[in-house]
Amino acid sequence: MLPVIIGILVTLVIALPLGFIIGIAYRKKIGEAAIGSAETEAKRIIDEAVKEGDVRRKAALVESKEEVLRARNEAEREIKERRNEVSRLEKRAIAKEESLDRKTEQLERKTEQLDRRIKDADEKNARLDEIVGQHLARLEEVAGMTSEQAKEELVSRIEDEVRHDAAARIIEIESQLKEDADEKARHILSLAIMRCASDHASEATVSVVPLPNDDMKGRIIGREGRNIRAIETATGVDLIIDDTPEAITLSSFDPIRREVARLTLEKLISDGRIHPARIEEMVDKSRREVDTVIKQAGERAVFELGIHAIHPELVKLLGRLRFRTSYGQNMLMHSVEVANLCGIIADELGVDSALAKRAGLLHDIGKAMTQEVEGSHVQLGVDIAKKFGEHKEVIHAIESHHNDVEPHTIIAMLVQSADAVSAARPGARREDLENYIKRLQRLEEIANSFDGVDKSYAIQAGREIRVMVKPEKISDEQMVITARDIVKKIESSLEYPGQIKINVIRESRAVDYAK
Repeated sequence: MLPVIIGILVTLVIALPLGFIIGIAYRKKIGEAAIGSAETEAKRIIDEAVKEGDVRRKAALVESKEEVLRARNEAEREIKERRNEVSRLEKRAIAKEESLDRKTEQLERKTEQLDRRIKDADEKNARLDEIVGQHLARLEEVAGMTSEQAKEELVSRIEDEVRHDAAARIIEIESQLKEDADEKARHILSLAIMRCASDHASEATVSVVPLPNDDMKGRIIGREGRNIRAIETATGVDLIIDDTPEAITLSSFDPIRREVARLTLEKLISDGRIHPARIEEMVDKSRREVDTVIKQAGERAVFELGIHAIHPELVKLLGRLRFRTSYGQNMLMHSVEVANLCGIIADELGVDSALAKRAGLLHDIGKAMTQEVEGSHVQLGVDIAKKFGEHKEVIHAIESHHNDVEPHTIIAMLVQSADAVSAARPGARREDLENYIKRLQRLEEIANSFDGVDKSYAIQAGREIRVMVKPEKISDEQMVITARDIVKKIESSLEYPGQIKINVIRESRAVDYAK
């Protein structure tokens, strides 16, 4: 069995290489046959491609020859057209040149004619100049002056006439404007006054408290005068108990204290219990009531005027003005009236009426403090307005309403005017018409008594006096001395509310008349 297997294995070993060699030889033979076939096919394709290339080359050559022929024909046609155009342009240029030559000849002929005319004109002008010179010489000989002198004289006369006409026209316009302005101002002020009529006077330094009977006087005085001393000590007011039936007089320059004392007495009389402890209790209660009244009065004034965003402390100070008077005029009523006047006039003039009312209402706010703090009510008012952040125009109006500084805004001038209308007219303060007129006359008499004074006029209800001096007697330097002397004499001779402005005027005038 083993030899058989070995024989088979040997046979397999010999057969495998032999089969491999036979396979390689077969594949080589097949490959050579395929290569030969491919070469034959390639040769055929190349021959066909060469034939097709020859055909296409010949077709392209024919097309290129045809294209060249077409381009040549087109170029020859275009050249022919351009030659025709050039020929046409040459003909037009020749025609224009001939026309230009003709025009040039005509222009030369006209130039020659113009030269001849200019020459003739020059000759005529020369003759005219000679004739004019002869006439000027004759005129100068007759007039006795040269032409330049005559020209200057004529110009001078024309200038004088023009200046005279201009001055007359200016005077006429100024006069008309002044009349219109005065008429408009009178109309606005009269309208404001008619719309703001109100009471002015009030009590000044005393108040009278009615009593139910004369027995009440003894109870108010108390045992050994202890009740009356307690009332006077607590209120700071003097009680005058005299023979006046069923009445007690309260005297004090402080109206708020006087009002507290009046309310205290009324409460004590109504209650019937009058002793020092009860008096102190009623005084405290009356003070609180007066404080409430002050606050309500300020709020009512602000509300009636429609003024907004005003500091609460300013409202309280305005309420205090309800108990202040100036020459019998209630200061709160005066401030409200000035505010209304400012608003009306501002509306007529097209100015901010709200700001004008605010300035008018606060212009005398310093008078609410003058009894507690030293200083003029103007300066106190300015300090108060600055402290509570008021508008700068309101501050300036307060500062200038008595001319402590020169007013430079319309609002300030409105406050001045409204203050004068409310406070300085007859009847506004406790001064009758007769005394008012006498005071104005006395002011003019004092001013006229000085040497060199020509005329004087008391204006603005006696708030200002304008003094016209003679320029040949009083110089500019002497004007200051004259004004000061008038001020001293007025201060020593007269009693008057507020202040008086002395306005000294010195001027030279030249007057002539055309006849």
